[in-house]
Amino acid sequence: MYRGREGMWAWIFHRVSGIGVLLFLFIHIVDTALIGWGPGVYNAVTRIYHEWTIFRFLQFTLIAAVLYHSFNGLRVIVIDFWPKGYKYQRHLFYGAMALTVLALIPTGYFLLGPVFGIETRQG
Repeated sequence: MYRGREGMWAWIFHRVSGIGVLLFLFIHIVDTALIGWGPGVYNAVTRIYHEWTIFRFLQFTLIAAVLYHSFNGLRVIVIDFWPKGYKYQRHLFYGAMALTVLALIPTGYFLLGPVFGIETRQG
């Protein structure tokens, strides 16, 4: 089931995406706690998120991690609770990957479009 096949990659991606989301939560707690030093400090730090292009790519990566982690979590639930689920784990892995990519297409358009000069706002 593992040994370099889809099950191993699903396991690795699930752990990496989970750690990435956890790291984001720690950062989010810290930057939210900055409000204790006043609105000036908080606004200065959060302004970085909107002005620096690298943060758009990091936000996209965060969304990709959350989407993959959730779709793969559903895959794990199906494998655990459906008696024949283990037989379809390869198909379920590719399904989770496909759903992640499909969900990232509009996300990439709206989040990364301005980086590449694509106007994404209506009106």
